[in-house]
Amino acid sequence: METRSSASSSPSHREGDHRHVLLFIAQPTQCSLPSNTMTTAPTTITAMKMKKKKLNLDTANSKKGLASRSGLHGVIVAGLIHQLRRRRILHQRHVFPLISALSGCLLLLFAASSLPVIQHQSHFSFGNAVEVGSGSDAGTSFIVPASGGSLSRDLWVSTLSKLYHGCSNASDKFATGADAKTHPNRHLLIATSGGLNQQRTGITDAVVAAYILNATLVVPKLDQNSFWKDTSNFAEIFDVAQFISFLSKDVKIIKELPTNGGKAVTPYTMRVPRKCNPKCYEKRVLPVLNKKHAVQLTKFDYRLSNRLTADLQKLRCRVNYHALKFTDSILEMGKRLVQRMRMKSKHFIALHLRFEPDMLAFSGCYFGGGENEKGELGTIRKRWKNLHASDPEKVLRHGRCPLTPEEVGLMLRALGFGSDVHLYVASGEVYGGEETLAPLKALFPNFHSKETIASKEELASFSSFSSRMAALDFIVCDESDVFVTNNNGNMARMLAGRRRYFGHKPTIRPNAKKLYRLFMTRNNMTWEEFASRVRSNQIGFMGEPNEVKPGRGEFHENPTSCICEKSKEKAGGVLFPRNQTNNLDRSGKEDSINKDSSDLTDEQLTEDEQEQSDMDYANGTLTTSDRNPLLKHEQSELEEELFSD
Repeated sequence: METRSSASSSPSHREGDHRHVLLFIAQPTQCSLPSNTMTTAPTTITAMKMKKKKLNLDTANSKKGLASRSGLHGVIVAGLIHQLRRRRILHQRHVFPLISALSGCLLLLFAASSLPVIQHQSHFSFGNAVEVGSGSDAGTSFIVPASGGSLSRDLWVSTLSKLYHGCSNASDKFATGADAKTHPNRHLLIATSGGLNQQRTGITDAVVAAYILNATLVVPKLDQNSFWKDTSNFAEIFDVAQFISFLSKDVKIIKELPTNGGKAVTPYTMRVPRKCNPKCYEKRVLPVLNKKHAVQLTKFDYRLSNRLTADLQKLRCRVNYHALKFTDSILEMGKRLVQRMRMKSKHFIALHLRFEPDMLAFSGCYFGGGENEKGELGTIRKRWKNLHASDPEKVLRHGRCPLTPEEVGLMLRALGFGSDVHLYVASGEVYGGEETLAPLKALFPNFHSKETIASKEELASFSSFSSRMAALDFIVCDESDVFVTNNNGNMARMLAGRRRYFGHKPTIRPNAKKLYRLFMTRNNMTWEEFASRVRSNQIGFMGEPNEVKPGRGEFHENPTSCICEKSKEKAGGVLFPRNQTNNLDRSGKEDSINKDSSDLTDEQLTEDEQEQSDMDYANGTLTTSDRNPLLKHEQSELEEELFSD
């Protein structure tokens, strides 16, 4: 079985002694032989056991070593000349000169290997280098430079980001005037599901569903019975007045369902398939709505297709990026946290680590913690009775495992972020605790969280409510210069889309499918080679414009319809291919993709939709081809609950 590390009690530590193995490569040396013969000495690789402090060679000592070596070279050459002259006198012309010259070469190599090695200059600085355990050999250590190196690009800005901007205004053809178009006897309610960000997707899609059905939307109810056990209601998380007023031209929204003759109305409850498109809503929900007048759609998350017209996609963006505003108390505390990070450094990284025990257990991955890890995570995994036996090697090979904190740190250092960078970490309980976090903190000692930069008194009104705490992390991550996600969960997707919409701020997603082998074999290469390969593997995973194919992935992560070019000329002729995602051609007609999928249900997904469905919960343990169709729906529900951040 392939694993990231040898077995130990912690995902980030390995068994065995941590030897310091450094490779010193002596340069080829040429020696003069009789008869104009030139011989090149082979490259010599010597493994030496040294302490980390010996990496930083003193410049003065290096110069002295060079001078000593030059003097010794002169003595050796003089000795060789003297021996050759004696041999000529003795008329030994054939054998002894060759033997003597070879002896001199060997003596020279021996002297050279005994002197301090002067390393070649590199753009990486190994001063205060960090030692981390090997991913493939428990008997060695991997030396990581303290600096991120000198790069030709700005790490804190996305390339061409200034050439794009968010655009979500409705077109002239989009029917507005909610009061005029809304049917008076149609009331739509939804019951959201999961954590804060999964509920946010449901709220966003509920507005679009109400628009499609020409119904009045009742302010959604938040999920108070999920894994998170948060009793907060909508008004305690979001600004209700902003939500209603901002969307008043699109959809009529009311706070409570009207009574009927002074009696409360009980809505009819039903559930629509995942990825249900407009025709699906018209066929499944509208007849019931006309008959019952009030319908509540349960477990409403990802119940609306990614394939919508451009104007419906823009409505999604107006809801998500403008109408859904946190309450003043959450915004004020969130901004305070951002200001404190800015006081520490001009730039900072926000990391959504997502290395909690329940997530790791559900993923079916193995992180090198031996029998203890297998037992602990296996026990947690039994909570989900319908989960099949995991195949850690297969899950890892498919890139479905999150990186360990240590691997996240190595990736960031390889991308160019030095030890002086300030890191804000949004995370719950980390599996393995401080022992697991130690390598990441060694690489980035400026390590912060909301608990370290705010007092208990300041967080008192938030700490008992998971959604409010998640909202604070959301604000800091959104405002960070660089956002790093270690999973493909809801918070990661929502933030990735938001950061694209508001200026393409860098968002780094680990290319786990390629990185895992690199981490396993990192001790077989130099740091420069490792860093180069990390940068190569991360192309297309850095939050740059156009790096995701239009129409691929989940819309909230890649809101292509809502991003426009500022100027074609300034962009150098690079066009943002919006029409492919909008499913509209230049004449405004629906394209063939929309026609072919006019009434897709959850069981009738096209190949593209199936791939997108897999991406919704990318840390699951099965691909589409592995799933039993009878268990697919149940499996999806389990994944929704776990990855509902």
